[in-house]
Amino acid sequence: MRYAYKASLIGSAHQFELTDAGLSWTIAGRSGVWEYSDISVVKLSYRPVSMQQQRFRADIDNAKGGRIAVLSTTWQTATLIAPQGHLYRDFIVELHRRMQAAGSRAVLTGGLGPKTYTAALALLAGLAIAMTGLLLRAVATAEWTGALFLIGFAALFAWQVGGFITRNRPRRYDFDHLPEMLLPPKPAIKRNEM
Repeated sequence: MRYAYKASLIGSAHQFELTDAGLSWTIAGRSGVWEYSDISVVKLSYRPVSMQQQRFRADIDNAKGGRIAVLSTTWQTATLIAPQGHLYRDFIVELHRRMQAAGSRAVLTGGLGPKTYTAALALLAGLAIAMTGLLLRAVATAEWTGALFLIGFAALFAWQVGGFITRNRPRRYDFDHLPEMLLPPKPAIKRNEM
């Protein structure tokens, strides 16, 4: 199984292949093969960017200190980052299956680190308190336009940031239960119309 993506518009593609020998990778002229049992950490996360809201990332470490990142999107033009959700999902699921078959003892984590997640929650709580105070002041002074703006902004912010925070809750998982929230959705099965 092969997977490739371009991390930036300039530069070569990052190429990966799951072989019998292990995870084979080629990045920026460097290459190597990591045995599945030598992979020490797999960290899955949801990392949206402005031009691609469905962007996922897997950080893979090996026992010798190497680290590679696998993204679910690829640069195609100066203005287009294309999703590769189903290809990425298939690659990550198969990587986990092969690691499990090799008897891997890798640490499998998802989301943000606990300290970063706690700091993000504290920042959001502070922002929510400030927005609530502004909204109450707008209502008390009959500034209906300002109140509607604050409600609209809060809804948009909750939709954008809420999904990021919900998906990136720190967690540990095992080979049999990959976190669905940190993987692109499964492709829809098309039914033949009769």
